[in-house]
Amino acid sequence: MIIGVPKEIKDHETRVGVVPSGAHQLVEAGHKVLVESGAGVGSSLPDEEYRHAGATVLDSAGDIWTQAEMVIKVKEPQPSEFALLRPNLILFTYLHLAPLPELTARLLASGTTSIAYETIRERDGSLPLLTPMSEVAGRMSVQVGAQYLERPNGGRGILLGGVPGVAPANIVILGGGVVGLNAAKIALGLGAHVVVIDRNLNRLRELDDIFNGQIVTLASNTWNIRDALLPADLLIGGVLIPGAAAPRLVRRQMLRDMKPGAVAVDVAIDQGGCFETSRATTHTDPIYFEEGVLHYCVSNMPAAVPHTSTMALTNATLPYVLQLANEGLAVACDRSDAIRLGVNTYHGHITCQAVASSQKLPCKDLRVVI
Repeated sequence: MIIGVPKEIKDHETRVGVVPSGAHQLVEAGHKVLVESGAGVGSSLPDEEYRHAGATVLDSAGDIWTQAEMVIKVKEPQPSEFALLRPNLILFTYLHLAPLPELTARLLASGTTSIAYETIRERDGSLPLLTPMSEVAGRMSVQVGAQYLERPNGGRGILLGGVPGVAPANIVILGGGVVGLNAAKIALGLGAHVVVIDRNLNRLRELDDIFNGQIVTLASNTWNIRDALLPADLLIGGVLIPGAAAPRLVRRQMLRDMKPGAVAVDVAIDQGGCFETSRATTHTDPIYFEEGVLHYCVSNMPAAVPHTSTMALTNATLPYVLQLANEGLAVACDRSDAIRLGVNTYHGHITCQAVASSQKLPCKDLRVVI
């Protein structure tokens, strides 16, 4: 199979879909790897390393998209890439289609087969290609929150851990999954007071055990969320419904009642965000204020630490890339339920029920149409 790795063009997106060691494994397996010149530079992976791995480095993104049978990316196609979508192309990347009807329409019209990292799900319910970036984003959310709580950056002027004689910051984390767990680790390490809210009581019990009672756990409901936000200095949104739009758990009035200069970091923004006031921002223009609360809603947070993020992501994606390349789409989907669940569009059909439901469009079972 011919595998293409274009350079990412989303704002400040400096991750890359395949690293040189991965390109080497694909070449050793008998595949051809085409890499756009400069694709790995942002992750400190120069073209020469790809050449040494056996990949072919091309100057034109158009040549990568035209020649490749499978394109491996990190982020969803941007509007300038829509014209490059075509039939008989497999696109393997993060898509987060639920809040992106225009991209969904383009994928359907082009006949492209799109496989979304975030909807690949193993039999144990795990999301192996979402997990590494959720780990990064969860840890980053506290770093970012700490930065914007500083007065010169617009925040309340709060040090997360406080000092002797001065109380630490109050951090509220919505969602006790991978994002929430990692955010809590960093927040506790910095000495903050941490509240985690989740609807799954068994998960709250697990978190209570993991942190040995050092965090406060609350069952998710409107009353508890509202009360927890009143003293909060930093709010982190980390809720997830795989493939579907995130629920808007934080209402405008709740934010209005928060302290002026509090910070809200919405890690769920890729799926539309879990605050009523959330709208996607970029690394170039990352923040805005609503109801006196500083919002940070960057939709590709891990791109700020691209070397770490790229290595973590490609450690997880490469086995699936190899299976798709070695077996082809049909066989890979037959042998792997995880890959089959990852297919969001196929030959003009939506094949992911969560995406279809979010956009009120029909869904086809991939096993019927493939």
